[in-house]
Amino acid sequence: MSFEPPPYPYERLDGLKRSASVFDGGPIDCSIGTPIDPPPEFVIEELARGVGARGYPPSAGTSDFRDSAVGWMKRRFEVDLPADALAACVGTKEFVASLAGYLHLRTPTRDTVLYPSMSYPTYAMGATLAGLRSVPVRMVKGKLDLSSIDPSDIDRALVLWSNSPSNPTGYLDDLEGLARWGRTHGVLIASDECYAEFTWISPARSILEHGPDGVLALHSISKRSNLAGVRAGFYAGDASIVTYLRSVRQHAGLMVPGPVQAAVALAYGDDAHVEVQRTRYWRRLELLSRALQRIGVDAPTPEGSFYLWCTKEGLDGWELATLLAETSGLVGSPGELYGEAGKNFVRLAMVQPDERLELVASRLGAT
Repeated sequence: MSFEPPPYPYERLDGLKRSASVFDGGPIDCSIGTPIDPPPEFVIEELARGVGARGYPPSAGTSDFRDSAVGWMKRRFEVDLPADALAACVGTKEFVASLAGYLHLRTPTRDTVLYPSMSYPTYAMGATLAGLRSVPVRMVKGKLDLSSIDPSDIDRALVLWSNSPSNPTGYLDDLEGLARWGRTHGVLIASDECYAEFTWISPARSILEHGPDGVLALHSISKRSNLAGVRAGFYAGDASIVTYLRSVRQHAGLMVPGPVQAAVALAYGDDAHVEVQRTRYWRRLELLSRALQRIGVDAPTPEGSFYLWCTKEGLDGWELATLLAETSGLVGSPGELYGEAGKNFVRLAMVQPDERLELVASRLGAT
């Protein structure tokens, strides 16, 4: 039977957007985690210079790109990495979607991707696109319940995905425990850390703080620097895995454009703009959390990320999303989009300007 792609998750939100459109001022769309705040001006200026546009850029990343990323890992996580233990990717989504297929080429006796039961849909889709199995792992209080994984699935596992801080839940996981479990069972742990800069209850964390063996950390410039449109990130960790993936990806022609690499190297070299963005997101999280509580919606500020993971007693996620759209023009993502375990939740991304979220708050206060 041929593969028929399912509807893209966010294409299912058209009805909510129509309901929200009746308000004067229109819908306030918090359904997709697309940054809307300005990226650093010096990064855009570097991008416009077009450095490296003529020749083919290195697939693994230029030395400036990798050195800058290594320097950021040292500043942010106190992790020392050699530059050859890190390589560029063309935005982290393509890496998530392609990793399982490349790992299966390396270890064809294994055919299973383990992933959080409430998570970014691409972890499971990566297995599907490679013709492999995907098995959700139960979560307890935001952490992967490793004891719930069937031994037969462990034996077949190519990789276990972790996402901390979590999209959509905002919880932090036990990265040290995950690294230890992976080494014990011979399963690669791929730690998606794209929201690490927006960790609220503790310093930012990386699985690489607990050693590189048997783990990969994945980082994106998209959220950190409001540069989702340039499509750039990097992966780092176990030297043998990084070397293998770097070679395979080079054969596949996966290259971050040269001007993008030059601009991103500057972005990873600067932390001041990230502090400005952290302040924005935290202010928005607190504002909307308080407003939602006024109508009986449980929307606690998260341990990390810029999402509110919301519930209301007696309603499932689609019903709650409909209520929010119809009463305030606020468009969120029903939790079912992130797995059956999220069916009673709605995810709200703080990716609207303060004045738009203040408008939501005023509408909710008038209900």
